[in-house]
Amino acid sequence: MKRINELVERLCEKRERISLMEVCGTHTMAISSSGIRRAVDQRLKLVSGPGCPVCVTVDEEICQAVGLAYVDSVTVLTFGDMMRVPGSAGSLADARAKGADVRVVYSPLDGLDLARTEPEREFVFLGVGFETTAPVVAATVLRAQRRGIKNFSVLPMFKLIPPALKFIAGNKRINIDGFVLPGHVSTIIGSEPYEFLVSRYRLPGCITGFEPADILEGIYILLQQVASEPKLVIQYQRSVKPEGNVTARRLIEQVFKRTDAAWRGIGLIAGSGLGFRSEFKRFDARLRFGEHLARIKTKSKPGRLNSCRCGEVMLGVLIPPGCPLFGKVCVPERPVGPCMVSSEGACAAYYKYGF
Repeated sequence: MKRINELVERLCEKRERISLMEVCGTHTMAISSSGIRRAVDQRLKLVSGPGCPVCVTVDEEICQAVGLAYVDSVTVLTFGDMMRVPGSAGSLADARAKGADVRVVYSPLDGLDLARTEPEREFVFLGVGFETTAPVVAATVLRAQRRGIKNFSVLPMFKLIPPALKFIAGNKRINIDGFVLPGHVSTIIGSEPYEFLVSRYRLPGCITGFEPADILEGIYILLQQVASEPKLVIQYQRSVKPEGNVTARRLIEQVFKRTDAAWRGIGLIAGSGLGFRSEFKRFDARLRFGEHLARIKTKSKPGRLNSCRCGEVMLGVLIPPGCPLFGKVCVPERPVGPCMVSSEGACAAYYKYGF
């Protein structure tokens, strides 16, 4: 910490501040809970990026998930964080309270067991997540295919981190000096997909672990690069290899193909999502329930939801206390936006641990 603050002191002789963005919700929580954000020189801004998969899920996707829950003989399966995310058509928790069959699972593989034991129902798993979730879902689809399970499908809402970073790095409004890159995602994809940060945008990146010592070392490495030449460094070497997890990457490539995807607060980013390859299209809930999904319309957002500044928080343009709803109308017990709902959301981290 002393070395970090000494380096910030030296760097800020020629600049007003330095902004580093952590692109992982787990990093956001670790930085807040360990007090790192408060302990560093305040000219070093540690801002949160779009690293929470629940938070970047757009209203239309939430409405589709809620709408499917009301279809007769359909069970929606989801991870727990998605239950309370508010959409203009309500949340999955609201749907369950009204009698819809929505169940929380710990793995998509649990969905296969349910589909096998209840063949009279259709089970739809919500494919929410980054590159860390996609391999498990791909493996589940392959197992369903081998076992001939026909009443299981996935609503793909996956997001890919590198295209979002490209958007952020090229946006002058955001003005980031370096990236604390995600350890979990990088364990899957390796370091090569981030090379453009250095080659195209001349920005340093450090793939960092999640212990306070990991994060501090990652920050120090980034500051050294800000002072000299940008590089891409793997601090989290005990988990991340340059090539990533080859088996997991092959699973993703076997089942999915890249598609355009909409991100909350950002908009449509080309090639930032995953959709099913043609040979696995029977597992695509968008095709299986296309008629129902076509009738689901995003409603006008309630006033409070319109005032939510979650999108700006995830771009690092605004810190959570800058939102007029934060800590007043929007609290963990009554969240207005997804950044307060998710256990990895920036607003939840700031609310719980302060700033």
